[in-house]
Amino acid sequence: PAIAVSDEAPTQTAAAAPAQELPPIGPKLASANVDAGKAIFQKQCFVCHTIDKGGVNKVGPNQWDIVGRKKASHEGFAYSSALQAKGGDWSYEDIDHMIFKPTAFVKGTKMAFAGLPKEQERADVIAFLRTMADSPKPLP
Repeated sequence: PAIAVSDEAPTQTAAAAPAQELPPIGPKLASANVDAGKAIFQKQCFVCHTIDKGGVNKVGPNQWDIVGRKKASHEGFAYSSALQAKGGDWSYEDIDHMIFKPTAFVKGTKMAFAGLPKEQERADVIAFLRTMADSPKPLP
């Protein structure tokens, strides 16, 4: 077979492909199932994250009061430089993108999780995470 050779630089590679657009998660949160989210968290997330107030960090940081918390800020956890550079606070939308596909949302993250492709499951997990705070943040 022939191999085409070109002097032109490729215009886009798979690694540089834009992240997939997700619909806003806000509408799904209104009808999300907190109990289902807790079950998903316990099955998919608890291996690497604790959720209790004052909980220890595991492979990933503790997730207590994550909604509205500054990114890469949980004390005692060594975050990737990529997440540190992301900046801002964890919004519902950011959490949705992170748990959909971590490596697409934060290129260079240390989070080795394939992600949750189902929108309802992500909404349920986010609804559960929202309740894990002294004062849950208002829904969007």
